[in-house]
Amino acid sequence: MQKHSKSNNNSRVSELELNSVDTEKEKKEGQNNFFELLPLEITLRIFSQLDMRSLCRASMTCKSWNHTITFSDSLWEPHCLAVRAVCKREIDDDLKSGYSWRDTLLRNYQKSKVKLEWLNGSYSNICSPVSLPEKIMYPMDAETWGEILEAELKRYVEKSQVDLITLRV
Repeated sequence: MQKHSKSNNNSRVSELELNSVDTEKEKKEGQNNFFELLPLEITLRIFSQLDMRSLCRASMTCKSWNHTITFSDSLWEPHCLAVRAVCKREIDDDLKSGYSWRDTLLRNYQKSKVKLEWLNGSYSNICSPVSLPEKIMYPMDAETWGEILEAELKRYVEKSQVDLITLRV
């Protein structure tokens, strides 16, 4: 009889230990994901303070953050508008076509980086296609290349004028 009661006591102790472990685990999970306790408006306000890289990293933290960040289009709008400074036509076309701010940003971000470098003259001194670094190549439409060539031509004309003035002096 004593053996049976001893095993009952052991099972009760192990049940108590399991319950306390489960309670402790739930407590830790609740502490780790305090964002789920916040109202959505507060969570979005916090996420809206992040730069694009931090926002992307935060979306990889957990499923709930990923869902909130991915499906809250307002978080992506300011970042997309920053890219619009370089890719106005492309951004406007995508928005007219019904793409979300996030999708529009995803479609145009890399292009904006490459286009900005071209427009700023980072590659003005390239003499042949062989000397183009691979990282700067990105598929662009004829209108974008037209914009880049116009910027190059404008830079060339301005440089020529400066050279002329320098020669006269």
